[in-house]
Amino acid sequence: MKADRFIRMPQTAWIYPLLAALFYVVASALGFSEGLAPGLTGIVLAVLLIPVLFGAIFAAVYHAEVIAHRTGEPYGTLVLTAAVTVIEVALIASVMMSGAESGPTLARDTVYAVVMTVCTGLAGICILVGGLRYREQSFRVSGASAYLTVLMVLATLTLILPNFTQHASGPIYSSAQLVFVAVATLLLYGAFLYIQTVRHRDYFIVSAPHHDWHFEPSAKRLAISGTLLLVALVAIVMLSKKFAVIVELGRVAVGAPPQATGLVVAMLILLPEGIAAVQAARSDALQKALNLALGSALATIGMTFPAVAVVTLHLGKPLTLGLEPSSMILLALTMLVSTLTFATGRTHVLHGLVHLVIFATFLFLSFQP
Repeated sequence: MKADRFIRMPQTAWIYPLLAALFYVVASALGFSEGLAPGLTGIVLAVLLIPVLFGAIFAAVYHAEVIAHRTGEPYGTLVLTAAVTVIEVALIASVMMSGAESGPTLARDTVYAVVMTVCTGLAGICILVGGLRYREQSFRVSGASAYLTVLMVLATLTLILPNFTQHASGPIYSSAQLVFVAVATLLLYGAFLYIQTVRHRDYFIVSAPHHDWHFEPSAKRLAISGTLLLVALVAIVMLSKKFAVIVELGRVAVGAPPQATGLVVAMLILLPEGIAAVQAARSDALQKALNLALGSALATIGMTFPAVAVVTLHLGKPLTLGLEPSSMILLALTMLVSTLTFATGRTHVLHGLVHLVIFATFLFLSFQP
């Protein structure tokens, strides 16, 4: 069944990218290029936009996976991560430029939500699912250690240190500080990618289970998937501003705090990768699940933060970075527990439950701070 999904391209894999592009063209022609129109027309567009956008996102991930089967690990994981990160940057930049209340803090809230969701929620589910099915699962400690080391440094630079700098008042960086941290973040993430793909590639290689299968797309299939991936990503980027308006209107309607917007964006971004990671854990491929999960958290900071910094400096928009004290405590607890969980190379059900308890606390405090 899984092999058929890739050997025979599902219709949704080409319908949704083209439909998303067509939706944007039609909506723009009707005069809705700057958001959603009020009244019945706006409601109809909002109802149609959500399934079209979600379908395009899943189609983009599907085509990224097809390309990944040709490139192999760990390049395959990087293709998927890069595709998702492009979507993430588009969503964050769209809300920042919309002037919404959550705009100045959205990058911080989204990065924080992604790190917490990945390291507690997604990791917890993967470990729990694998533990229930296989009792224990193993992975490469060297790879997990590399992920966590870089993740802790980048999270500290972008989410904690801004609270304690003296050049600017408040949880923000001055322009010079923002440039320095953005460059340092990009260089460190680039060094990690070099380690992952060249120097110590074996740390991240997925050991395929005995029942695994191999699929290598033809050159024609690769070209089709590459083209449709590009169409899907461009359409998603163009539709992101309209989705950002819907998210902000929904947040205001339910009376949720501004940081809830970042959580919604993070959930949307992580949904395709999350499903892929859980499927890998169910197939006794916890190493691949960790590559997807921890890799997405690392890419969120390593690629998204520099991009958002460029947008901020170019547009002169405010950018709030430092976390609240309660969030800093939860982040520190998450890093500590993750270090202990991935220190032995084996996980079981209890590890998953511990991570999920922290995730539940994070979710509760996001709506009841």
